Amino acid sequence: MATKDINLPLVVITGPTASGKTALAIDLAQRFGGEIICADSRTVYKGLDVGTAKPSVVEQKLVPHWGIDLIEPNERFSVADFKEYAVKAIQDIRARGHVPFLVGGTGLYVDAVILDYQFGREYDENTRQKLQRMTLDELYHYCEDNHINLPENDKNKRYVIRAIENAGHDSNRNVVPEFPKYIVGITTEKSELRERIGKRIEQMLENGVVDEAIMIAEKYGWDAESMKANLYPLLRKYVAGDLEISDLKTQAVTADWHLAKRQLTWLRRNKFIHWDDVEHLNTYLSGLLARI
Repeated sequence: MATKDINLPLVVITGPTASGKTALAIDLAQRFGGEIICADSRTVYKGLDVGTAKPSVVEQKLVPHWGIDLIEPNERFSVADFKEYAVKAIQDIRARGHVPFLVGGTGLYVDAVILDYQFGREYDENTRQKLQRMTLDELYHYCEDNHINLPENDKNKRYVIRAIENAGHDSNRNVVPEFPKYIVGITTEKSELRERIGKRIEQMLENGVVDEAIMIAEKYGWDAESMKANLYPLLRKYVAGDLEISDLKTQAVTADWHLAKRQLTWLRRNKFIHWDDVEHLNTYLSGLLARI
């Protein structure tokens, strides 16, 4: 086994959903001896493969993947949990003389690693109870009035409350990225991105996402933590007979489009990200990695 080499860079590839992050990362990792850590708040759940757009079994055989199938669908996994897991994975990958790739669109996960977020803050129980009594709309207004960014899953009340409680964490992070690293974000024309989202929804339906959702719901319930985001709330309505397939497709594309915009809003705040299209980023990263 190779000794740990702290000079090996961390390659960070981020961008909105369906922008082509996985394909770019796999291509580069294959050519430059890399391993991929998925920075995605949904791929951590076991059994939710199609609906979370996990790398396929074939893709996972091409390149070692981390951050997949870590917990059961009814369990919780915080950003602090992810940061601890990812930092350990980075250390292990480097110890083998390989290049770690941090790949995903969950901006908070990415920032937690590269800016070394510190966690463990105590929360005031009275304040938390007050927030829990507020409606989602009231919480949105609170965030707007206090300049607090909404989380990626802003339809989940618990996530919004956590965003409010974590609003003071900016003082507990570095102002420059930890580790030597290359950080890139994929840009895509709006029309192309929406088309890619539509094609992926169609592919998910063809690959059995409805059956996957029913299976998980029968075991853990539709209210399980893992079933509150992505396509699953819409699949719940479809299975109940409240949505036609055409409406399911339309609303799913719209939901993912809104997710992509929220992801970009978060990621654009990170001044360390080098933005470009997939083709140029492939050339850019290939040139950098070839030098090591």
